[in-house]
Amino acid sequence: MAREVVTDVVCPFCGSLCDDGEIVLEDGKIVETRNLCTIGTTKFLSSQNGHRITKPMIREKGQLKETTFDKAVKKAAEILVNAERPLLYGWASTECDAHRVGIELAEELNAVIDDTASVCHGPSTIAKQEVGLPSCTLGQVKNRADVIIYWGCNPAHAHPRHMSRYTTFIRGFFREQGKQDRTLIVVDVRNTDTAKLADHFLQVKPGYDYEVLNALRAVIKGQPIRGEDVGGVPVSKIKEVAEVMMNAGFGVIFFGLGLTMSRGKHRNVENAIKLTIDLNEYAKFVIMAMRGHYNVAGFSIVTGWQTGYPFGIDFQRGFPYYNPGETTSNEILQREEADAVLVIASDPVSHFPASSISYMAKLPVIVIEPHVTPTTEIATVVLPPAIAGVEEEGTAYRMDHVPIRLRKVVDPPEGCLPDRKILEAILSEVRKLKSKT
Repeated sequence: MAREVVTDVVCPFCGSLCDDGEIVLEDGKIVETRNLCTIGTTKFLSSQNGHRITKPMIREKGQLKETTFDKAVKKAAEILVNAERPLLYGWASTECDAHRVGIELAEELNAVIDDTASVCHGPSTIAKQEVGLPSCTLGQVKNRADVIIYWGCNPAHAHPRHMSRYTTFIRGFFREQGKQDRTLIVVDVRNTDTAKLADHFLQVKPGYDYEVLNALRAVIKGQPIRGEDVGGVPVSKIKEVAEVMMNAGFGVIFFGLGLTMSRGKHRNVENAIKLTIDLNEYAKFVIMAMRGHYNVAGFSIVTGWQTGYPFGIDFQRGFPYYNPGETTSNEILQREEADAVLVIASDPVSHFPASSISYMAKLPVIVIEPHVTPTTEIATVVLPPAIAGVEEEGTAYRMDHVPIRLRKVVDPPEGCLPDRKILEAILSEVRKLKSKT
């Protein structure tokens, strides 16, 4: 058997975008991975399992039936052209050139284009627009940070190599002893596996992150706190942790959905950013969102330089319009405004509220997806792509907004094109159909 090891492979799963992977191939098939977490390994191995979709499908008489690529593209284009308010959703797990073509398609259709940030870190973006973001790269964290804070996130499970590559355990240029040179603080509503590793753990009552952030800011500013606890955290512990933060050489706050999707949402993040700004009176401090999907940060960057807005962009007026809560996916579905949906690189049926899913199930849905998912089960048209970072190269942005080039490791199944090529084919067919009307 011909055996080959592909090195310096970027893992296209989470926002860490670990770039030291090694993939072992035998006769052109992936048989082993090295330097990847369990989730990353699954991403590569699942590209070859039985749940892979390899042929385009169109629903006929309630059943999805295999068809040709051209017929599926034509059907998708007809659905989109005939819609008055199409919604193009997903984008978090594909590369930036697909985003570029998707924006062009949305503009051609006068559609709404939105990504998964509207149900995860959208509030983080809104907060950044309000007060800015004092941040840095993960390389700077690795080499300089001596105080690491994880707030409302659990990297031990969601970003398994984050702590060993960038923060807690890694030996950095100025932190040669790794964990011994660093202090780990975890703030969460439950005692997670990440919290069990912490030097200081603040267990916050659900929905009270804003109050605890305010209490830390009060201590830092020398203001008194009344009562014995804030948000379930003893005041004595808040003062102890504030002292550690103020005496940091280089501190970083990583925050997750515990801040963005709990009571307060973007105001929680805004307050966390203000806490970071307050701490810079005493120490070098930065803050960063723990982005989930590997290129969800890239979508907002591409849309930012093409439209001026990060997500939930509405082209119905003939120019980009942005108003979160009005132009974002769940609100559009729950108001029953959309009359067609294109889903790419995501699985909204697994994650959206029931009210959104029940309405979406009544609509014609086009899905660009390599695997069988709950969303493909309601699809009208399914177009299987090559998987970016496994079967196709491209660019993705790490959670610190550093662009990383994805590598191609193996060939895709015959007939499976990259996302951008599928979108280009749909866009071309849309333009042909519109030229006839």
